[in-house]
Amino acid sequence: MYDVIVVGARCAGAPTALLFARAGRRVLLVDRAKFPSDKLSTLYIQQPGVARLAKWGVLDAVRATGCPPLDHVVYELGDTRVEGCCSGVDGQRAAYAPRRELLDRILVDAAVAAGVEFRDDCRVTELYRDGDRVVGVRCESARGSSREDAALVVGADGMRSAVAELVGAEKTAEHPPLTCAYYTFWRGPKTHFEMYEGDTGWVSAVPTNDDAVLVAAYAPQHRFDEIRRDAFASYQELVRVNAPELWAQVEGAEQVGKLHGTGDQQNFFRRAHGPGWALVGDAGHHKDSLTARGISDALMQAELLVETVGDALGDRERQDAAAAEYDRLREERLTENYAATLLIAQEEARPKRRALLGAIGTSPELTTRYFDAVAGIVSVRELYTPELMALMAGAAASESTAAF
Repeated sequence: MYDVIVVGARCAGAPTALLFARAGRRVLLVDRAKFPSDKLSTLYIQQPGVARLAKWGVLDAVRATGCPPLDHVVYELGDTRVEGCCSGVDGQRAAYAPRRELLDRILVDAAVAAGVEFRDDCRVTELYRDGDRVVGVRCESARGSSREDAALVVGADGMRSAVAELVGAEKTAEHPPLTCAYYTFWRGPKTHFEMYEGDTGWVSAVPTNDDAVLVAAYAPQHRFDEIRRDAFASYQELVRVNAPELWAQVEGAEQVGKLHGTGDQQNFFRRAHGPGWALVGDAGHHKDSLTARGISDALMQAELLVETVGDALGDRERQDAAAAEYDRLREERLTENYAATLLIAQEEARPKRRALLGAIGTSPELTTRYFDAVAGIVSVRELYTPELMALMAGAAASESTAAF
């Protein structure tokens, strides 16, 4: 019997397994994919996430992959441009954007080194129960079928989580998809971490491994059917129209790999705890990738679950109370940025965002505070100082997140 079984070995599941193992727990980590493997991702790890990687002793391995430190950010909305960087967390001022087959492998290897048993190419098809309590899983792989028991089963298996479906985890908040996204990699452009917002969509540039840049193009969700009819031409047009300076570099660059895309950018919270189970990462909470918070939020949730539930494992009453507290704290920490992400993905909020960025750009201190809020170092409410509100001349005075 294991103390913990973690289903999903990506950037939510592998750290969860790692931290439980370091706390002295016997952990099984499974993933349906064959590792190493890539996945749809913005790649970007905000500074709070980088600080956690450093604390866990894996940041040096991430750096060793050759992905560049990203310590300069550009946000351009029409003719309004803000650039700078955040103040940092625990001495970590740079963000990183490693390719996912590299990051996920690093995290899994660290978990295995801590004593975790890892099985890839292994699918969970059933949960076992004692009354209403989850007590184990059925694993199916090329090696055969087996029942594995644990005091806690953690679903870290993504937005379409099988664990969430099997336990019937209901959505406690949900909003319709707001954007569709397409991306590919280009070798040749020289960029920082950059975000462009124009009249027809959003474009981001994220430098990653092997001198490649991930260039993503976002359009309003209502255009998805139109765009996917000729996805590559639509992608090129979105970059050309909304980020012309970036397009000038992309146009003559070498494309690396195929175009990836999705029109299924769900926005929700699920109940993330129950008798014998918990959810971390996208399994319990997902939002539009425009704000590139997914990886950092997953790392936070992994740490929070272990800190909250770790000492109570095996004592059913205490464990259930601790899991409920994890769920409450998780939602408390994620709700503000969830609301801000929904606003950023709405075209009608663009005039207020322009007013905000115009005010931010008048002061280096405000610029740093703005990028602190974007990274999750300070809350959005802390961004809206009296100085900023005066500069905005009331453009967003009624709501602190109205323009973020």
